[in-house]
Amino acid sequence: MHFHIIPTAIIDGTLYILILFSVVTWTLIIFKSWQFTNNGINNKRFNSVFWEQADLASAEKLPDNVFKGPQARVALQGLNWLYHNSQFTGKKLKFLGAPADLLEQSLIEQMQKEQHTIESGITMLASIGSTAPFVGLLGTVLGIMHAMHDITASGSTSLDVVAGPIGDALVATAVGIAVAVPAVLAYNFLLRQAKKQRTGLENFISSFMHIAFCSGFLKE
Repeated sequence: MHFHIIPTAIIDGTLYILILFSVVTWTLIIFKSWQFTNNGINNKRFNSVFWEQADLASAEKLPDNVFKGPQARVALQGLNWLYHNSQFTGKKLKFLGAPADLLEQSLIEQMQKEQHTIESGITMLASIGSTAPFVGLLGTVLGIMHAMHDITASGSTSLDVVAGPIGDALVATAVGIAVAVPAVLAYNFLLRQAKKQRTGLENFISSFMHIAFCSGFLKE
């Protein structure tokens, strides 16, 4: 006697899950698109100011509103490390060792923090893209089972009786695919953007290390 209630609840539940997946997908798409665009603008503005400075001492005196964006925060980490290294060399354990290696490690740690922020949420899109079709398929299978039970109970096998319930059950699969497609496309696009921004950070670290050597803060 509970067969009618439980499958119906599960079928409705799968549709609600797919709706939730869709909301999460489009929220992430909008937020990550804004984040990548904002990062790109801030990186461009920062680079246009930072690389016009005569030396690192001048760059260190730039106003705080210039240091916005991933590359700016990596640069700030490097400038702060150079300052503290000059003040506490030989006084603190974290400044013992080859300055070049320690500076590079500090920059890479900041880059990893930025990368974590950049990539956050992207994995969720991959999970939704791979899971949504199966959730929809589950709803369809249960819907067809439920429809077959009702058809058997009614004693009629006419096309009008069979087609309606089965067609309704197939909606879950269609919704699952409709949710998965934008999630997969967004995942691939955002992953490329994340890799592009990571490459930009790696190139910036190499350039920062170079000017640190040229400025005399580090020795070959």
